[in-house]
Amino acid sequence: MEITVSDNTNKRIVIKIGSSSLTSLHGEVSRRKLERLTDEIAQLKDEGHEVILVSSGAVAAGYRKLGCLTRPDSLPEKQAAASIGQGLLMEAYSELFMSHGYVASQILITRSDFSDEKRYGNARNTLHVLMERGIIPIVNENDTVTIDRLRFGDNDTLSAKVAALVDADQLIILSDIDGLYTDNPMVNPEATLVEKVTEITEEIEASAGTAGSSVGTGGMKSKIDAFKIAMASGIPSFLGKAGTPNILLDAVNGDAKGTYFDSEEEIINLNQKKRWIAFNSGPQGTVVVNEIGEHTLKEKETPIYAKEIIHFEGRFKKGDVVRIFTPNQEEIGLGVIMIDSESLAGKDIAQEEPIMVRDELVCHQDMSVSITG
Repeated sequence: MEITVSDNTNKRIVIKIGSSSLTSLHGEVSRRKLERLTDEIAQLKDEGHEVILVSSGAVAAGYRKLGCLTRPDSLPEKQAAASIGQGLLMEAYSELFMSHGYVASQILITRSDFSDEKRYGNARNTLHVLMERGIIPIVNENDTVTIDRLRFGDNDTLSAKVAALVDADQLIILSDIDGLYTDNPMVNPEATLVEKVTEITEEIEASAGTAGSSVGTGGMKSKIDAFKIAMASGIPSFLGKAGTPNILLDAVNGDAKGTYFDSEEEIINLNQKKRWIAFNSGPQGTVVVNEIGEHTLKEKETPIYAKEIIHFEGRFKKGDVVRIFTPNQEEIGLGVIMIDSESLAGKDIAQEEPIMVRDELVCHQDMSVSITG
């Protein structure tokens, strides 16, 4: 099932809202903040836009009702708090959107849902059906059951991956800060707002720092990582302050105060297969190709063969994604390998049998920014 891309008038928009932008000072869901957010999303819907909401706040909304005075640190308590808070959030969202005549749905996702290609496709198809029927999907990481190694880490990254998944026309991340600054504005009063970013430079990454809100999990660094994914997918993005009047409407129209991220370089439009390889696959090993294999992968449309693999590491099966390196340890990119590691180790394969093809390869030269796993 293919998703139809929106035209220039009606956009497909992914909106991410952080925990601190949804909860009160006491850590509970703020009805006022939710009403403001849902009112603006409903207006976007009234104008004909499709909207997917990636909402944080489950743990923050639930931990006090669990009996914790502060946000818990242990994983079991966080998961228990999320199981309470997720229900509270969805109840509030459903009621508020219904007051505008819109139905909301809940989608809970883990990283493994994205790393498995079939489940990735199922999520894409589900979101397509929901948007086609005019429903507002509300996406969150499944904090109740997710373990650390399967976590996205923050909903900033999740929102960028969802935007790429559905071929979004715009990603909007709302936070407790009104954009990217040249330095931390809470420390340096001379820091200035960066209104437009066309390239994620080392200076921008350094200025992002690592600190996040005491309520949420993602700081500016996680947002920069998310915008990397969006820019590499050719999706214009925006970072602004939640609660600013008409922030969503203005962001869609290009008039909001904040930072717009949009690469000026020509983006190679990766198909969904290559987007999955680049951003979600979770490489299972590494292979080193000889100079012939390197030249073939970089310059030609022909496949490479078993004899061109000079070294490999890891345990992988046919159809897994691996990282590909040159003999000089330069990473070429990511690709789907058509042989398992045991057969490759035992050379239990014809040397002239193709084991990797261009259609299932993402080279670094295909991307405007570095590939992230």
